[in-house]
Amino acid sequence: MLRFLLSAALLLGTASATAGELANAPEQVHPILLGSRLPQVPLRTLDGQPTTLKEQVAGKPAILVFYRGGWCPYCNLQLSRLRLIQKDVEALGYRILAISPDRPEELRKTLGKDKLGYTLLSDSPANAMKAFGIGYRVDAKRLAQYQGYGIDLKASTGEAQPVLPVPSVFIVDGHGELQFSYSHPDYRVRIPASVVLAAAKAIARQEQDEHP
Repeated sequence: MLRFLLSAALLLGTASATAGELANAPEQVHPILLGSRLPQVPLRTLDGQPTTLKEQVAGKPAILVFYRGGWCPYCNLQLSRLRLIQKDVEALGYRILAISPDRPEELRKTLGKDKLGYTLLSDSPANAMKAFGIGYRVDAKRLAQYQGYGIDLKASTGEAQPVLPVPSVFIVDGHGELQFSYSHPDYRVRIPASVVLAAAKAIARQEQDEHP
């Protein structure tokens, strides 16, 4: 089985969190391994309706994009650039699902700004971030820094102690198996959309070779 790894997560020391836990800093996250099964976690739709990752993937190959929120300009740029490959990956049978800790009401603001054509999902309780091993707690010092920039994470997430994801992209095949993973603790570093497309094509090609 073809598997890809483009991981720039700098896991420092021995304090790294394991998948299923929250880290205390971006550098301490521990994303799930390639070959892992798709975690089954609850999420919410734009309308605030409960759903699950399994329902959203619907047995199809999928590109899962974890971003910090609609307030993050680096995230908005990444989401916008994903539109450039959307038709190509959909032609290969993939769905694009973008997941953030934003409340559903905040997701609508992001959708309105960029007129995205793919699905945005809310993970404000951090269920998916925990399951994928990419979530970290935002401590009081970081919260104060964000507030100084005019960003109210408690309001955007609706949580007393907000959790943010290390920006990540995962690709799962039609069998729900993780085939590609990219995470970077520096929120300014994002994987190019062209690389995501190349990985999706290679995975689809390998899948076709193995299951003609």
